[in-house]
Amino acid sequence: MKLITNGIKGTADILPENSYKWQFVEDIMRMQAAAYGFKEIRTPVFEHTELFNRSVGDTTDVVQKEMYTFITKGDDMLTLRPEGTAGAARAMLEHGLYNNGYPIKAYYLTSCYRYEKPEKGRQREFHQFGMEVYGAASYFADAEVICAAKSIFDRLDVQGLHLELNSIGCQKCRPNYHKALKAYFEEYKDCLCDTCLSRLDRNPMRILDCKNAECSEIASKAPTVLEYICDDCKEHFDGVKNCLDAADVAYEVNPKIVRGLDYYTRTVFEFVSTGIGSQGTVCGGGRYDGLIEELGGQHTPSLGFGMGIERLLLLMENQKIDIPKPETCDLYIAGMGDNAKIKAFKLIESIRESSLTAEGDIVGRGLKAQMKYADKINAKFSMVIGDNELETNTAKIRNMKTGDETDISIDDEKFFEQFFDLYIQNSTDQLAGSSVLGNISQEELNKYMNHFTNNNQ
Repeated sequence: MKLITNGIKGTADILPENSYKWQFVEDIMRMQAAAYGFKEIRTPVFEHTELFNRSVGDTTDVVQKEMYTFITKGDDMLTLRPEGTAGAARAMLEHGLYNNGYPIKAYYLTSCYRYEKPEKGRQREFHQFGMEVYGAASYFADAEVICAAKSIFDRLDVQGLHLELNSIGCQKCRPNYHKALKAYFEEYKDCLCDTCLSRLDRNPMRILDCKNAECSEIASKAPTVLEYICDDCKEHFDGVKNCLDAADVAYEVNPKIVRGLDYYTRTVFEFVSTGIGSQGTVCGGGRYDGLIEELGGQHTPSLGFGMGIERLLLLMENQKIDIPKPETCDLYIAGMGDNAKIKAFKLIESIRESSLTAEGDIVGRGLKAQMKYADKINAKFSMVIGDNELETNTAKIRNMKTGDETDISIDDEKFFEQFFDLYIQNSTDQLAGSSVLGNISQEELNKYMNHFTNNNQ
């Protein structure tokens, strides 16, 4: 029978054999966000289109070419979020988070949508991890956000990423740069694409971000923004670099970085890889001090970044970084006969009430097939309950790795205690020989296992 429909072009299914990789990376992101004092924010997948027109900028490729916009039955014009910052900023304003004092530190893990040509590292539905800071004007905040992004790459052991840094000035000094850019690009008006021609008067900096090959070649020789930034912006940029130097964070000043969204001011940065093809920017961000005012709030210095999860996983795959697989089944119990199956079901549930995992047959397999399945799911222990086991109230539990068998009570009150003791001993033996723990002392090992035991009682 033919499928009714396939997945939409530019989207991808994350299947069970791969979802653990996403969960691992996301857990690292959450852990590092917490280390830097950030708390999670979740916003709707769609917003009023005006939000993105005002924040992202109506001269950007995102707004002009890439947004998924639709009219609702109530005649509202809505857009699927193309990025995470605008929605987070709107939520911060709408719910008055500023009343709790600054800085506000928020992170998100979210899906975004842009109508682009799908290719390796670029999808129409993609996922971002982002960190946002509101109410911090100091260059220390810029350096902290950059270090936070880098800490994630370090935790994941990602290699070969280089940090590129630039300052694109502020509202005070940028008009002079716009004037210089306009004068430069005027000489090449006949060679610019139609989109860049429309940007020439309104926002010539957007031409620097054009993907057209001829426009890019012209833009490569344009005046650089660092020649025009004011003394305050220079001082701020120097402060960011000094902080990064102090933290031993390597970077390269790249005056061509402008980022693709209009809300950026002063510091902009990208973590770039050459190992995943043309879509090499894994993380990008910077400062956007005028965004909150643009959305109707008071002046609030702000900054943050977005990190592409698909691109990060692609990079990790290319570098053959091993992502640990999730915990396997701790105990598989096979039941033979109706009464034994009921008993197995009850014991399995008692295991699941703890932090351990247990499985049993739910598809009607025979005993041999059940044992094959227990081996397939890498169960640590297995046990068979039949009529004899019910009569004696005892069963043999098998260590699937060593083959050792141990008698264990299947009495409701004794079973879990005996199994847990066996499980702890097995875990202790594994930890003692683990290269991860190195030369851990027996005293430290006992302390760890006591902590584990107390948390599972």
